[in-house]
Amino acid sequence: MSQLLQLLRRKARISNHELADLLSMTEGEIAEKIRVWESEGTILGYHAVIDPESAGDTSVSAFIEVKVTPERGGGFDRLAMRIARFDQVVSCYLASGGYDLMVVVEGGDLREVARFVSERLSTLEGVLSTATHFRLKTYKENGFLFDHDSATERLAVSP
Repeated sequence: MSQLLQLLRRKARISNHELADLLSMTEGEIAEKIRVWESEGTILGYHAVIDPESAGDTSVSAFIEVKVTPERGGGFDRLAMRIARFDQVVSCYLASGGYDLMVVVEGGDLREVARFVSERLSTLEGVLSTATHFRLKTYKENGFLFDHDSATERLAVSP
C-alpha cells in the first residue's frame, strides 16, 4: 500500500497541502492520485470515527459468528454478499477459525438485533449456525483510542 493511501487511511481529513509536504509531492499530484483511486474504487469512501458515549448514541452493536455451507462453484461469496446487503449489517468478513463469516450488526436495542438474527439471518438457506456477541465497550476503533478516563491507568505490580 502506498504511503499516501496509508496517510489517508489514518487521517482522511488531512489536506492535500499537508500531504504534499509530507510526501514531497505537489498538491496537484496528490489530488490526481486521490481522484484516480476514487474513480477506480480503491478509495471506497470516508467516515468519521464517533465515540457513541460522547454522542449520546444508545444503539447496540453485535459481532455475529456465522457458520455457512459453501456453495459449489461459488464458495462463500454469494451468501456473504446476500448477508452484507442487509441494512442492519455494518461489516461482513470471511474469517478463519471455528466459523466462516464475522458479521457486525447495529440496531436500536438488543431486541432489534435479536430479531434480525432469529428472523432474517438464521433463516437464510445455507446458514448453519450463529453466535452473537454484543459490544459492551469500545477501547479502540480504526486506530483511534477511546480514552474515557484521561488519567493513565497502570496495573498494580506485586513483589
